[in-house]
Amino acid sequence: MINIKTQQEIEIMQEGGHILSDTLWGVVKNIRSGISELELDALAEKLIRKKGGEPGFKRVQDYRHTICISVNDVVVHGIPTQNKLKAGDIVGIDCGVFYKGFHTDMSETVIVESVDNSSIREFLDTGKKALEQAIKQAVVGNRIGNISKTIQDIVEGKGYSVVRSLVGHGVGHELHEEPEVPGYLVGPIDKTPELVEGMVIAVEVIYNMGKYDLVLDSDGWTLRTKDKSLSGLFERTIAITRNGPLILTP
Repeated sequence: MINIKTQQEIEIMQEGGHILSDTLWGVVKNIRSGISELELDALAEKLIRKKGGEPGFKRVQDYRHTICISVNDVVVHGIPTQNKLKAGDIVGIDCGVFYKGFHTDMSETVIVESVDNSSIREFLDTGKKALEQAIKQAVVGNRIGNISKTIQDIVEGKGYSVVRSLVGHGVGHELHEEPEVPGYLVGPIDKTPELVEGMVIAVEVIYNMGKYDLVLDSDGWTLRTKDKSLSGLFERTIAITRNGPLILTP
């Protein structure tokens, strides 16, 4: 069942979303050669708690960290370690905040020290564009399929692949709620869930430079590209309102 939020609940989620946004951009600002993944994780927790929030991912059973970190061929759910980042690494930071009973979810992928590599730049710019255009589809009367098709058309139009086994999702009292929000079209658009006022969804662009097949590390969490190609992840939490999409995690 899709959980429709009241205006008051959306306002609470917007408060939590701003805590998350401030945190994620604070972490991104500190990404540099020589910093460890665990240092970034500790910074994220410090920033969240300083603003009165709680790390949302620590509420996930058996997960003990504030962020998931995806370096190079890691797609999602990478556990922070003592590994130190290097210039040229592609780093995705996925983070969640739990605030006054509600979750928000957000991610961004960047290049360490902005190494000048046109192919990687184009890859990341494609993910950003797909997310921006998909959010524009999040209006009352459209359907999940409009979001999915937009992501798929932009990503695959550049020759990359949308990951099939991972999708966006509803978000609210739980980190993952209905409906699923795939980055690829599943069946006819008019058979996908309709977007109505009060829905809150996490729109995710999860895509690889190579093929979409994944493998799971022995830690039981980390998912990597099977062909070792680079992966990207961009995500925002969006409320569907009568005035258009409201980005709760700007």
